[in-house]
Amino acid sequence: MRIETKNHFENAARYYPSNVLTLDALAYWIAFSRVLGIGPVRFRHLLDFFQDDVAAAWHASMPELKAAGLEHKIIESFLKQRTTIIPLQELERLQQLRIQVITWKDPTYPPLLRKIEYPPAVLYMCGTLTDDDHQYSLGIVGTRRMTMYGRQVTERFSSELARGKITIVSGLALGIDTVAHTSALNAGGRTLAILASGLDHIYPASNYQLAKRIVESGQGALITAFPLGVKPEAGNFPARNHIISGLSLGIIVTEAPQKSGALITANSALNQGREVFAVPGAIFSPGGEGVNKLIQDGAHPVTQVKDILEHLNFYMVPQQVEAKAILPADEEERALLAHLSHEPRHIDEIIQSSLLNAANVSSLLTIMELKGMIRHVGGMQYILAH
Repeated sequence: MRIETKNHFENAARYYPSNVLTLDALAYWIAFSRVLGIGPVRFRHLLDFFQDDVAAAWHASMPELKAAGLEHKIIESFLKQRTTIIPLQELERLQQLRIQVITWKDPTYPPLLRKIEYPPAVLYMCGTLTDDDHQYSLGIVGTRRMTMYGRQVTERFSSELARGKITIVSGLALGIDTVAHTSALNAGGRTLAILASGLDHIYPASNYQLAKRIVESGQGALITAFPLGVKPEAGNFPARNHIISGLSLGIIVTEAPQKSGALITANSALNQGREVFAVPGAIFSPGGEGVNKLIQDGAHPVTQVKDILEHLNFYMVPQQVEAKAILPADEEERALLAHLSHEPRHIDEIIQSSLLNAANVSSLLTIMELKGMIRHVGGMQYILAH
């Protein structure tokens, strides 16, 4: 099913051209994202070889592409595909559909995703993406064939986290994903839906209205690494799962059998150095087999949201979000940050090295902790939060 983005999402989703790349350059980035066989690694090699001149890379000859490190078969495939892709037309089509484009070059590219191995060079988005989505996000995934237990667990975790200002990331699939997105929206929170297709192919079709609600509510976004026209083929889902975990500080698996895409997402999270949480399931239930195995393999068992908040030190997220909105960073805060690192430092050392008044330092540290800039790790010692 094709989503009529212009008709249905025009009032909610806005297209913002890159504020770093020129429109011409952006058009070539989009064009490369359409080329099968040139993923993040090969594209990075091309950018390096052509010194970020993406237009030169696009129009390169076979000898130049070979010198850039592309294999002969990939070069032949690229040259053939290049004849069918007109970069500026690709850009114009996205503008007409009000689809936003985010590239590696953009400061709005999600920082958590940027840190993973092989992040997608281009993201396509309908909706809104906030700074807090980047800092406070958790993925919730699970089986499409959920039980009533799986639904209840997912509703509780998603709604409570959303009310606590945690953005819920999932894959818009039937079952657990659908409940996770819907519960976050119903709780007044934010949610990001990651697609395994282009934004003109919402899958499953039955979740079209949910996708529309995510965008039109202003409570989240639809995001994909796949360009327009790409259908949700089986081979796209591992890449989709890679992005779900890449956008999240951790993944929560609420119900999953042994063979489940949710477990692929969990493994992806582990490979990316992210936390994995699993809600224990009944030992006689197929939906409990996967999560119980995750726990046996080292995932954190959780039975309530409190378990996750404690592990991630997320208790003060609502206060941090509010403080950041009210209290922007000032010169004194920036100066104090220069005296902090990821190694614990006692407040007395901070006062001595910063040459600031003791009472002022104490007050600043409290405000900075509320804003999520630093963390108190006990014993009057502080570290940088990120």
